Amino acid sequence: MRDIRRLAGDEFQEFARISANAYPGFPVRTEDERQRMVERFREQDQHPGQAVYGLFEAGALLGGMELYDYTMNLYGAQVQVEGVGGVAVDLAHKKEHVARDMIRFFLEYSRNRKATLALLYPFRPDFYKQMGFGYGTKLNEYRVSPGSLPKGPSRQHIVWLSQADIPLLLDCYQRCQARTHGLIQQSEADFAGWFASLERRVVGYKRDGKIEGYLIFRFQPHAQGNFLINDLDVREFVYETREALAELLTFLHSQADQVRAVIIRTQDEEFHHLLPDPRNGSEVLLPSVYHPTNVQAVGLMYRVIDLPGIFAQLREHNFGGQTCRVKLTISDSFYPANAGNPVVHFRDGLPAVSVEDAHDVEIRLDVAEFSSLLLGVVSFRSLYLYGLAEISDTGYLETINRLFLAASKPVCLTAF
Repeated sequence: MRDIRRLAGDEFQEFARISANAYPGFPVRTEDERQRMVERFREQDQHPGQAVYGLFEAGALLGGMELYDYTMNLYGAQVQVEGVGGVAVDLAHKKEHVARDMIRFFLEYSRNRKATLALLYPFRPDFYKQMGFGYGTKLNEYRVSPGSLPKGPSRQHIVWLSQADIPLLLDCYQRCQARTHGLIQQSEADFAGWFASLERRVVGYKRDGKIEGYLIFRFQPHAQGNFLINDLDVREFVYETREALAELLTFLHSQADQVRAVIIRTQDEEFHHLLPDPRNGSEVLLPSVYHPTNVQAVGLMYRVIDLPGIFAQLREHNFGGQTCRVKLTISDSFYPANAGNPVVHFRDGLPAVSVEDAHDVEIRLDVAEFSSLLLGVVSFRSLYLYGLAEISDTGYLETINRLFLAASKPVCLTAF
């Protein structure tokens, strides 16, 4: 009989052993390093909105995971979402469905906490896709020379920031969060973590006592070992205004004498328009004449876990101004409690779940694709073209496509 519960006492020691084996990329080579991992798990479990759970069988810990309570901007509505990270299984118990059972517990745990969305960063996207998690917005990594970044007329408002500026940093971030689909709320403790390491630098655009943008970065040594050549690795880039963006880019431009490349990771699909020369330095051309600009990667995945509940949360969101009665037939073999076929009445774009079955059109798709569709990551037209969604009447294809088109894809800067 398996039991999943919150860890306590010496169980953190065993979870540290399991995690060190499951993620050898984070090496634990000494007893001191192992003990620091144990203490990190203990502190994390005591942190508000976080918990460490383990799966036990016959009293033995077979695996564990870290759970997070978050508040996320979902099309302007501040909703509770749940995240899971650090999913680790004992090497001696792989292929015994330990991870499967923990994720099922996580979904039930999340729904019991009145969350309608579950989030995770996958160690393998295909593994979690089979569990109903849909792809989120791609991350774009640009490596550009500082001189290739726009140089504005001024950087007079750029200042170094310290721990004393954390309240202003948080205010800046939360203002951006309030108007950015997908962003998760942060706390002062989250920003304090950035200042815990001396290798991280923080500069901001500060005007009239208010921070309107900031860069968190570190220097990354050149791979060939020349200590005079470094890259500038931007870890977080937030701005409210075009003036803040212009001066922060000018700051990066001015580092050309010391920095070989600036590394910027963004979920902005239009970022290359900002660059006078978006090429990444590769001499390779893609047919016929396409110049490589950046690397793309999939990461954060989303999963709807309460169909009626999420439309209730989005009752004030306008779904493309469309009027239509849509029957949603969503398959969810991994978490059957979430499967169903509710009818949603959209009136001038505003949704309401109906108690009646009368509908104009039915769409059928798996919960993974529906989750990506609802978040605005992918269009219904594409899903239909790819054979990942069906529709009872193709005459409504454009209507359904407009229903779920988003002005912007979800953005997330929170790692967990």
